Amino acid sequence: MRETPLSNCERQFILQAIAEKQRLDGRQTYDYRNIKITFGTEYGSCIVELGKTRVLAQVSCELVTPKPSRPTEGIIFFNLELSPMASPAFEPGRQSELLVKLNRLLERCLRNSKCIDTESLCVVAGAKVWQIRVDLHLLNHDGNIIDAASVAAIVALSHFRRPDVSIQGEDVTVYSPEERDPIPLSIHHMPIAVSFAFFQQGTYLLVDPIEHEERVMDGLLVIAMNKHRELCTIQSSGGIMLLKEQVLRCTKIAGVKVAEITELMQKALENDKKVRKEGGKFGFAESIPNKRITTFKLDETPVDTDGVEEQAEEIVSKAEPSTLPVPKPIVRAPGTGQIGEGIQNEWMINDLEEEEEEDEEDIVPEPGAQSLGNDNEKASTHTDAEIVQLSDSEEEEKIILEPGAMQKKGRKINSEEAQQISTNDTVPKNKNKKKQKKKGVQQ
Repeated sequence: MRETPLSNCERQFILQAIAEKQRLDGRQTYDYRNIKITFGTEYGSCIVELGKTRVLAQVSCELVTPKPSRPTEGIIFFNLELSPMASPAFEPGRQSELLVKLNRLLERCLRNSKCIDTESLCVVAGAKVWQIRVDLHLLNHDGNIIDAASVAAIVALSHFRRPDVSIQGEDVTVYSPEERDPIPLSIHHMPIAVSFAFFQQGTYLLVDPIEHEERVMDGLLVIAMNKHRELCTIQSSGGIMLLKEQVLRCTKIAGVKVAEITELMQKALENDKKVRKEGGKFGFAESIPNKRITTFKLDETPVDTDGVEEQAEEIVSKAEPSTLPVPKPIVRAPGTGQIGEGIQNEWMINDLEEEEEEDEEDIVPEPGAQSLGNDNEKASTHTDAEIVQLSDSEEEEKIILEPGAMQKKGRKINSEEAQQISTNDTVPKNKNKKKQKKKGVQQ
């Protein structure tokens, strides 16, 4: 993703503010942003915040074979990564020109300046040496990456501890931190890079430029120096021509800034060492202020409850009695109680009354209903009525009409009972017919 360019209005506004000796964040021309150093739980891990620019540094080590040209010296390797998390302009897995330039500048500032004693990293000459690897990750980009990266790298190296080793013949034994205390690296000095931005062909100068100021600057001068005012490296980019007086002026300013930053680094290292020795809490999580995260548990506020009952009694005694009647509970049964007068529930009563009225209107006696009743009475008077089966199923209701009886209510009968009833009624009829035939023959 390409970086969003600045508009002409923004560019003119920044340049005009610089010409008036004003900056976007309210700093003066030679002011540095606040630096915050936080150490992790392990040795060699730290986060350096330069304003809103954040860099994470992690140092690791391993035993490797030394270079043939330098068999008694250890190896130091620096790796800076620019992730898209820091800025959308950075692409993952691709080395840009900015990344190559920053890595080379770090190697010149820290490795070529011989700030670390590489000979102390030798275990067995020509066979085993320590390789120190410094990984730097840019977490947030707000300008001046090289200054934040150089501070993070040298602080992480000063905080790192390598494992102790012992040699018996050709065998090399590496001890864990529980077995033996780790050993710090031998550091001669602490080189720190300071960046200077030039505007309008060197007319105006700013220290520690932010991202917007880097976009409109004409050139950049980086000076790496230690607190002894020893120049470690210097690099100019942008193609501008600088006078000798300008370079000397920048070196004097860099000397003052490096001394201040070195003192801050040493204080941070001493505080971390003191906390670890006393067994206090340390790490990245402990550095987060409680005000920024609301999920942290707040301290409980003590509440004085002495004399609360007496105060409550005084308030009740001084209060005027209420004129409204207080309902008494009605005890329906032992163990139960009711507060209030027990008003009848009126939920959905109106709807139920309307439904009942509609049902009454629907059920209206018709004139033909009486005639049906008379017909049923007449039908019941016939003597020769036969059984009427409405269905042959075993579970349905059947209505049976018998002679000389009123209409009975239907009941459920099965098929076997229906057959027995029909046979009992038909047998007498057959007997009567046979008797009549015999009488006729005799006559």
